[in-house]
Amino acid sequence: MQGFIDKMRRRAGRWLDRRPVQVRAPGGMLSLSFDDFPETAWTEAGPVLAQHGVKATYYVCGGLERGENLGLPQFTAEHMRELYFGGHEVGCHTYEHVSTLTLTPADLGKSLARNALWVADRLDGHVMETFAYPFGDVALGAKSIIDMRFALGRGVRDGVNAGTEDRAALKAIGLESRRLPGYDLDALCAEAAAKDGWLMAYGHDVSDRPTPYGCTARDLERLILAARAAGLAIAPVAEGWRNLSLSRRERA
Repeated sequence: MQGFIDKMRRRAGRWLDRRPVQVRAPGGMLSLSFDDFPETAWTEAGPVLAQHGVKATYYVCGGLERGENLGLPQFTAEHMRELYFGGHEVGCHTYEHVSTLTLTPADLGKSLARNALWVADRLDGHVMETFAYPFGDVALGAKSIIDMRFALGRGVRDGVNAGTEDRAALKAIGLESRRLPGYDLDALCAEAAAKDGWLMAYGHDVSDRPTPYGCTARDLERLILAARAAGLAIAPVAEGWRNLSLSRRERA
């Protein structure tokens, strides 16, 4: 019964209390992101990103630092500092890595505030601009909290963001071994280009033998090459948002 209730709550969060925003990225855009994040999202993915001159977004939970998740060692503060000062974005993923379905709005606010302090203390006062929902669970009551604190929230609903979208729960495809066989990455990048859309992708671990939630370095490179072939700009999520905002002001 609880599973059915949670399913209905996820659907409500997806479709109700939307924060409409017009998404138009001339020529199309891709943003890569890594959630949680396992250390291989930096030690293995970082060199691939550097090789192609790409910056990504890393969604951090302070409570996972030096811990274990899905049987994998998680990032260290040193990893986080290295990537941040290398030009990548650090975004928020709650402090405890907890579904918003399990939190009251007040408790979610406390978790976000705790994570903000944890990150700022280690990144010279850095203020996180964007948020990704743990497990992709967008609780209806969470949207107003995310809306107050961040420029946008990123979910896990498949598709290219184009036209009118929900700023509190933007769509993203999963760079996950369990989901990648179902995607045509070339077609998704071509769609983003044709619609002046914003394609977001998220992953977790990166290795030759990834978990169901991770990918190989080759998978990551394949998406980057597909985006380049389609003529997409590639930017971290916060930079992508600023580019969209600039485009909207130019049209006004």
